[in-house]
Amino acid sequence: MDAYLTLGVIVLLALLVAVVALALLLRGRLSRRNASTRRLLELADHLESDLKTCRAELRQAHAVMSLNPDLPAASEQEAAHAIDAGLRSLLQQRIWIRDRAPRASQAELDEAAHAMSEARGRLHPLLQALGQAQRELDSAMREHIRREPEA
Repeated sequence: MDAYLTLGVIVLLALLVAVVALALLLRGRLSRRNASTRRLLELADHLESDLKTCRAELRQAHAVMSLNPDLPAASEQEAAHAIDAGLRSLLQQRIWIRDRAPRASQAELDEAAHAMSEARGRLHPLLQALGQAQRELDSAMREHIRREPEA
């Protein structure tokens, strides 16, 4: 009888260890999925902010350079269309995150985060160049205003 009791306790302990290990494994996977989803949403927020910053800086640059700031130039319209396309694409990504992320595989989540991170990486040098161009334009305008009273 003691042998059966000992065997039962051992089997029960083995099952308990298996259940705990399975729970920890599932918790780890869930934690990784939640972290990936959170990262996706943060990347989307940063990308949206970058695109809106780009749009604002482009508008400011075109307003300074334009003879009539109320009438957008063709290049300004092209830039606005490109930024709007980026924002629409980002909206599609957000819809994918909302609708598919809960059922997506970890590989799909990682791939989406990688793609969004790459998009930010491609946009970052453009934002830096735009910022530098804006600073140079501001400097040239200040210089022009400073010289104007002399003429």
